[in-house]
Amino acid sequence: MKKQADYIKRIVIKGLWGRKNICWELQPDVNILSGVNGGGKSTILNKSVNTLDMLEGGSLANDSGLNVHFDFFPEDANFIHYDVIRSFDRPLLHGDLLEKMADKNVKSELDWQLYQLQRRYLDYQVNIGNRIIECLTSGHPEQAASMAAPKTKFQDLVDELFGETGKTIIRKSNEILFEQDGDTLYPYQLSSGEKQLLVILLTVLVQDYRRGVLFMDEPEVSLHVEWQQRLIALIRELNPNVQIVLTTHSPAMIMNGWMDAVTEISDITE
Repeated sequence: MKKQADYIKRIVIKGLWGRKNICWELQPDVNILSGVNGGGKSTILNKSVNTLDMLEGGSLANDSGLNVHFDFFPEDANFIHYDVIRSFDRPLLHGDLLEKMADKNVKSELDWQLYQLQRRYLDYQVNIGNRIIECLTSGHPEQAASMAAPKTKFQDLVDELFGETGKTIIRKSNEILFEQDGDTLYPYQLSSGEKQLLVILLTVLVQDYRRGVLFMDEPEVSLHVEWQQRLIALIRELNPNVQIVLTTHSPAMIMNGWMDAVTEISDITE
């Protein structure tokens, strides 16, 4: 029987660099892995994610034979929901994939993530709409109004963050579109930093307050300093239930009260 975990308590990786092992005790809310270049931060995150990818639907089996082990809360849970955000906007190199794409504007890894998120965003809106109808038909209009609040908050945040360049979300559209100086912009036309921030915030929105883990490898890449300083708070504003696990090189990421969430890679290496 499958039981969902609220968060990961511990990640143990055996033989990461020959005889060295990793034992990382995690907090339920925010976890930031720091260290020198080449120290293995991205390797730890990638091995953790790859293990979850290999095990169907994030389900874990202690006899899987893999060298990555997770301890969950609650302890008898055996799977967890998770999302992964890759921040490097490299060109897509898979020729077969590009040929099959319905949208020829998808040319980079961030574009691909946005393309997938557009589908999840449509599903999210359908789910919210069904809940609103259920509340209205059951005589709870006040609950129906609150159902749309997270989407509105997301739109307000994006308008504020992109306001300096005059971009605003077109709120009547069922997909993510922007207006700038009277022109309609697709997400693929944004700058790398804007795409990256949109990917992060949209991923968190469509989690729909669900518990789980958000893995991010150097999410500060392409973001200017103000966005870096606000990023963790923005994520937790949209989904306070998500556990954040990220790697970073940027001091700005921890400026606003997250120093206690930082772990040096040398401190978890045995």
